Amino acid sequence: HENTTLQLPPPLDEQNYGATAVRTRHVPRESVPRHSPAKRDYVVAGVLCYANLINFMDWFIVPGILLDIQKYFQLGDGGAGLLQTVFILCYMLAAPFFGYLGDRRNRKVILGAGIFFWSGVTLGSSFINESYSWIFFLSRGLVGIGTASYSTIAPTIIADLFEEGKRTTMLSVFYIFIPVGSGLGYVLASSMADATGDWHWAFRVTPCLGALALVLLILVVPRRTQRRTEAHRALSISGTIRVAAEKPGVQGTGKTTWCEDVISLGKNWSFVWSTLGLTAMAFVTGALGLWVPLFLYRAQVVQGLVSPCLQESCNSSNSLIFGGITIGTGILGVVAGAEVARRLRKINNKADPLICAASMFLSALCLYVALVVAQTSILLTFVFIAFGELFLSVNWAVVTDILLYVVTPRRQSTAIALQILVSHLLGDAGSPYLIGIISNAIQDKNPSSFQWSFWSLQYSFIMCVFVGVFGGSFFLLTSFYIEEDRKEAAQ
Repeated sequence: HENTTLQLPPPLDEQNYGATAVRTRHVPRESVPRHSPAKRDYVVAGVLCYANLINFMDWFIVPGILLDIQKYFQLGDGGAGLLQTVFILCYMLAAPFFGYLGDRRNRKVILGAGIFFWSGVTLGSSFINESYSWIFFLSRGLVGIGTASYSTIAPTIIADLFEEGKRTTMLSVFYIFIPVGSGLGYVLASSMADATGDWHWAFRVTPCLGALALVLLILVVPRRTQRRTEAHRALSISGTIRVAAEKPGVQGTGKTTWCEDVISLGKNWSFVWSTLGLTAMAFVTGALGLWVPLFLYRAQVVQGLVSPCLQESCNSSNSLIFGGITIGTGILGVVAGAEVARRLRKINNKADPLICAASMFLSALCLYVALVVAQTSILLTFVFIAFGELFLSVNWAVVTDILLYVVTPRRQSTAIALQILVSHLLGDAGSPYLIGIISNAIQDKNPSSFQWSFWSLQYSFIMCVFVGVFGGSFFLLTSFYIEEDRKEAAQ
């Protein structure tokens, strides 16, 4: 194929840019091959979405019954935080390995092996004796490895099943199951602990659901899924569509090494600052995800609303409510963020980073208010935590869109991998443990009491407020470079 330039009428949304703008431009029928998804493609996508739901349910079982686990294994706040840190570190470190295998081996086999592995380990962890807490830590790390095998490969299969427009929709549906699954993890854990009087049963449900996902995967997903190589990529440049071939050797598709790509990304300030903003988001969400139910319980004990948990199974109503909040705010935030960004881009080319900055500042403010009122009003604490999570969720889709239009297409995979690595490594991999050890340090220097148990976690959470403000500042810095980097990527 040869590079061609096709003049089109001026676009309706002259200032609407970003990934959505590229996808919605009209491309002549003869320029880009069309593909109508078969019903089977939607069924395959549905199975992958279901497995993604189960993945994240299993991810958040531990936070849903953290108080029970702390009592059973006699863990301090530092040890409890380390549980989630071990999980995320193993997940993060294993993801590049499975991504490499997914590009070179049968993806269905890897998916099936991953689901079977984490389901088996999760089931086995429900039988660990209280004398072997180190085995429980090990099991959470192994579950993280199994989860990584699925999370890195499933999206590529969906991307190969659908063309550009449908692909965006289906991937959005796939990722919306992240907050839904996370919230259901809290709900499942707290419900099973309350129903059975034994928290171990919470780890015996997701393996059964995982077994169903494995059966559906074997029956529905083809043994080999076609790896789509798009013949043309349409890029919007000042009302002009350039249709360029992507075959090796064609002008404009020069290959670079991974190190060269990383160095180039390091010079892309929009990518650098937005990645640091995303890292701040991950830090806050990781800390909230693990500690909020326990923090609310300690606040209720201080207020005299509940009695200290001395029996085997503790009341998990806070996890149940927080799970519902996570589901609702996650869905609403992602949808609202994408829609607000789409509208504001028409009047301001810097809308995306400004939306992210405003959301981070508002989230930090809501979290601070929630911490302040926690000792006097649990209802207000729930309300402000809900708003804080809502503003955080607004940014997920918008940050992804920023990456897609400030980074050239041939470096986007590297950019996404690098962003995931940095945001997990400096964000939610360490924040649960860091909050826990700070809380332990405060408790060690003060008298042992329920009041100080609450205050120690409250003071530790203040760090998340400052990190949220830093995140908003990083997104503000992104707005200074966004237009220049967008134009450079388009060229």
